[in-house]
Amino acid sequence: MSENKEQTTEQTHLLDRLRARVRGPVHAPGSPGHERARSGVQRVDRHAPDAVVEASDAEDVRAAVAVAAELGLPVAAQRTGHGHGTGLRGGVLVDTRRLDRVRIDPGHRTAAVGAGATWQDVIDAAVPHGLSPLSGSSPGVGAVSYTLGGGLSLMGRRYGYAADHVRSLDLVTADGRLRRADAHSEPDLFWALRGGGSSFGLVTEMELALFPVSRLYGGSLYLDATDTPRALDGWRRWAEGTPDELTSGVSAVVYPDMEGVPEPMRGRLIVQVSLAWSGPPEKGPALAEPLYSLAPVLMDTLRELPYTESGAVFDDHDDPAGFRGEGLLVDSLPSEALAELQKLAAADRPFMSVVWLRHLGGALARPPEVPDAVGHRDAAYALSVLTFTEPDTDRARALRAEAAALFADHTRGRSSNLSFGAVAEDEVRAMFAPDTLRRLARIRDRVDPNRRIHTNRPIAAPGTGTA
Repeated sequence: MSENKEQTTEQTHLLDRLRARVRGPVHAPGSPGHERARSGVQRVDRHAPDAVVEASDAEDVRAAVAVAAELGLPVAAQRTGHGHGTGLRGGVLVDTRRLDRVRIDPGHRTAAVGAGATWQDVIDAAVPHGLSPLSGSSPGVGAVSYTLGGGLSLMGRRYGYAADHVRSLDLVTADGRLRRADAHSEPDLFWALRGGGSSFGLVTEMELALFPVSRLYGGSLYLDATDTPRALDGWRRWAEGTPDELTSGVSAVVYPDMEGVPEPMRGRLIVQVSLAWSGPPEKGPALAEPLYSLAPVLMDTLRELPYTESGAVFDDHDDPAGFRGEGLLVDSLPSEALAELQKLAAADRPFMSVVWLRHLGGALARPPEVPDAVGHRDAAYALSVLTFTEPDTDRARALRAEAAALFADHTRGRSSNLSFGAVAEDEVRAMFAPDTLRRLARIRDRVDPNRRIHTNRPIAAPGTGTA
């Protein structure tokens, strides 16, 4: 429909008020700008707001939130839409793509990062100074949203979570106030935002530490595990002995037998072992050598590379798609459970699925200098099972549940960053220790008592049943 058709009186009133108070474009339902902003990488249950504000600066964010508060409407922010769960219905969606400024202070080794910047934006600005951020495996992800969830980095085992190294956050709370949170100003809010997610306001900018790394040794080995039933366990045994400067992960997927897929991989169970070594690059090949004996190697992308090409390490696909996923944190990966997990990954089914594991520990297990809300630091591994169906199906949900059940006795909790889709209240509670969750709920109640901020992971106090 066109921008002026089928608008309700309430929508027209909202759009008029927003256009009178913000400088950036305001998009109505049915317009190209509205469709683009609500449609991120994740295509299941997209946002359906009454208005989209394409914010030009922090003041536009403040004005949009203030209008929503005045009218009693929900408000949310989105940049890339990689992991949203339950879409916003009505209200105001703030599109942050224009807030993409990145400022590097090489002397202090910090970056000021706008809410619309992706990790690739930060990387490209920092690396010329010999510095890199604690970015994740997919540099196309929005840096702010990733960090609010904790932030599992390619250098996480060496330096910790991205949230551990945030210096300050500028945000708009549900009452339309611009605030700055750091260790001295709004310390409770600063604690909650770093790892507690986006329930507390719309962040417009963050300042974070950078690290003196500009090159990695890394990439992936693509192994034919069709006849190697314990390839996942082989990776686990190797990973357990690696130093903190090495972060690695493994995925298992049956590649379709179709044009565009390399011939040797078609119809095969491919186990992709990916690693990022941030120590001296010349030592990387020796660390990786044992992996070559796990299963037949079909493709090898391991090499020394500039951090600007860090996205090539895991080679995550970033095409828009409908997917859902479970994100578990476990204290161990028993061999038999891994063998069963690999069988699940190899089974024939009418949709694509990916089993994904990441080695944790190292600095990820250590408390940061300034405490934050990141949960379950005692976990040794992260497990995620992605299913690609739109809409979600009973068979896809059953697969994810079956995979999770294999590690039920070893699950420490759930991961905020690695849960893709609608998250039930008990699953949100499983992301944090009870004391942490109670504190998060108290802070949320103080800054957003009317629950105006729409978020993927709404904070629910332990045992209350109230999100």
